[in-house]
Amino acid sequence: MKIVYHEGYLRPTQNNGHPECPERLSGIMEYRESHGIEAPLITPEPAEIQDVLTVHSENYLELLKNFGRGRLDADTAVWPYTYEMAMLAAGGGIAAARNMLDRREPTFALLRPPGHHATREMGMGFCYINNVAVAANWLRQKLDRVAIVDIDVHHGNGTNDTFLDRSDVLYISTHQWGIYPGTGPATQTGTGKGKGYTVNIPMGGQCGDATFAAATDKIIVPVLRQFRPDAILISLGGDAHYMDPLSSLTLSSRGYLDTVAAIAKVAEETCENRWSAFLEGGYNVSALADVVGNSMAMAQGLPVKTEYNEVSDLENIGAEWIAEAVQVHSRHWKL
Repeated sequence: MKIVYHEGYLRPTQNNGHPECPERLSGIMEYRESHGIEAPLITPEPAEIQDVLTVHSENYLELLKNFGRGRLDADTAVWPYTYEMAMLAAGGGIAAARNMLDRREPTFALLRPPGHHATREMGMGFCYINNVAVAANWLRQKLDRVAIVDIDVHHGNGTNDTFLDRSDVLYISTHQWGIYPGTGPATQTGTGKGKGYTVNIPMGGQCGDATFAAATDKIIVPVLRQFRPDAILISLGGDAHYMDPLSSLTLSSRGYLDTVAAIAKVAEETCENRWSAFLEGGYNVSALADVVGNSMAMAQGLPVKTEYNEVSDLENIGAEWIAEAVQVHSRHWKL
């Protein structure tokens, strides 16, 4: 296992006191050091413009580059260095994809700013460049099929829309229904030749470990196995955790690990252990470090010592949500 990291990711992206803060990343790095996770670090370079243009328009990138200081929207501030920082994060995603491809080993891309809300024409939701989408397109130049599994409380609308009409990149998302950005119904399954290759799994508030286990066993793992990807990218957001302040899902740290472990097992079976985790959301610093740090420990074969393991969803309280998603997606997959 290797870790992609750059000190440039520790610059502020929002205003003081904002939940998307540098401590999110420094907390993970401190956890890594204190728990003896001694995986080598990869220091990335900024992404090449031609790689980013596979996801974003030239007009948008010029806007971001020359924006100065202000706001793209109510949630997303811009500083004079934002474009540079976002390109460095996108480059980190490509560095993770390259290592995973060449070394056939798990790779953790500890990136800031996050990316899965960024669309072709605009950044939003604390995101500027869609790191995982850029990495997926980079991989597609070398591989036939790439899967993205988005485990974040918010729907990755930017990633969803990037691959909506494509069958070569599978997009699976678990998310809380009815919160920002308000997208990702189960019935949105792709368009044109991409029909069936967008797999949205919305959930209601209070859904947690048992509901995620059902989603993993009934949808995520079967779809991945049938798609048989050449690489798997995980958009890993820690904000579905019961300690997160911006949501009301109740996944525990152990529940996160179970989901990541199930995806990693598919990667071992189908794509020579080529999988990588990309940091997305997660706004309780301690819970985020617990989830990401232990995911790294697991990938390295070290003992897992999750701290925040309270489980309130013991009986699949989101059964109706999962049943609806199974009904929709069984039109395209054997579920």
